[in-house]
Amino acid sequence: MPSSTSSIDIKAEITRRARAAGFDAVRYAPASAPAGAPERLGEFLERGHHGEMDWMARHAERRADPRALWPEANSIILLGLNYGPDDDPLTVLARRDSGAISVYARGDDYHDIIKTKLKRLAGGIAVDFGCDVKVFVDTAPVMEKPLSQAGGVGWQGKHTNLVSREFGSWLFLASIFTTLSIEPDAAETDHCGQCRRCLDACPTAAFPAPYQLDARRCISYLTIEHKDHIPREFRAAIGNRIYGCDDCLAVCPWNKFAQAGREAKLSARDELKAPALRDLARLDDGGFRALFRKSPVKRLGRDRFVRNVLIAIGNSGDASLAPEAERLLDDPSPLVRAMAVWASFRLGNTPRLQAGEQDSNVRSEWLRLSGNY
Repeated sequence: MPSSTSSIDIKAEITRRARAAGFDAVRYAPASAPAGAPERLGEFLERGHHGEMDWMARHAERRADPRALWPEANSIILLGLNYGPDDDPLTVLARRDSGAISVYARGDDYHDIIKTKLKRLAGGIAVDFGCDVKVFVDTAPVMEKPLSQAGGVGWQGKHTNLVSREFGSWLFLASIFTTLSIEPDAAETDHCGQCRRCLDACPTAAFPAPYQLDARRCISYLTIEHKDHIPREFRAAIGNRIYGCDDCLAVCPWNKFAQAGREAKLSARDELKAPALRDLARLDDGGFRALFRKSPVKRLGRDRFVRNVLIAIGNSGDASLAPEAERLLDDPSPLVRAMAVWASFRLGNTPRLQAGEQDSNVRSEWLRLSGNY
C-alpha cells in the first residue's frame, strides 16, 4: 500500500483499484451540481411526472446538489458496472405464455453486489489516502445520471437513461463521494442526433418530449413502483412485462458496442429468463420468496407481482390460462382478485362475483366488464 499520497498518481491508482474491483467505467467529477440538472429536476417534479415516488420531492434539495447531501465532499468517483445481456431481451415479448422480467432483475440484486464492491474499494481509499468517503448506489438522493454525464461516463439519452459509447444502455451506476480533490474528467456530449428509436418504442407513450419521462405512464414504474391497481388504459400495452421494461434501452443503436456483463452474480438465472405465467400465478408468499431469493423482484411482494402476472395472463390470448385467473378470484388480496376479474374477462370468460365481495375495486372491475356498470 502507498505510504503517502505524494508518491503516486492518486487518480491513476484509484482507477486501477476500481477496475480490479470489477467496475467497467471509472470517471471523476467535482462535487457540485451538474449544469442544468437542478432545473430539470424541478420541472420534472412540478409536472408531477414522479408519480407516487414522493421521496423524490421530499429530498429534492439534497438530490439537486451533492454538497447539500454532504458539504465536505470535494470530488465524486463515478463508477459503472456493465450488465449487458447475452441475448436480445425483447424476444421474450413474443412468448405470450411467459413473463418478461427486466434484464437487470434476472440475476442477484445489483444493490448488494455493487455495495460490497464499493465499501471495499472506498475503505481502502480512505485508509491509504487519508480522506473521508461516502458510497452511494441508487439508495440515496444522488443524481447519478447527470453526474455521470458531467464526469464523462456517458450521456443522458432522449429516454433519460444513461448511454455509453462503450457499453450502450447497460450500466449500473454508483459513486464514491470523497474529501479528496481529484482532477475531474471532461463531460460527455450528447450523441443521440436525430434518432428517436427509444421514444417510438415505448408501448405506453411515456415520453411527452425528448429527454422527458412521465413515470406515471412508464411500464417500469407501473409494474414496480406503483402500489395500487394499474390504470386500465395501460394494461393491454403492458403485454407480458411482469417486472420492468427494457424496450427503450434495448432499441438504442449504441448497443452495437455493448458486450455481455462479466459479473457472474448478475447473469440471468435460467428460471427467470422466460418463466411460465402458469407457474408464476400459482406462487404463494413462500414460493414467491424462494423463487426470488436475492433478487430485486423480491422487494415487490407477492401480491403486486401476481397482479402483474394476471395482467400478462389477460394479454396472453391463451384460453388454457383462464383457470389460473379463475382460481385467483378467491385470493386473499383484493389487488389480486381485481386483476383476476380483468384477466378472466380478457380471456373471454365471465367470472362469478364472490358473494359478499366488499372491495370496491373488485366490484367495479366486474360491473364494468360485465356491462352492468
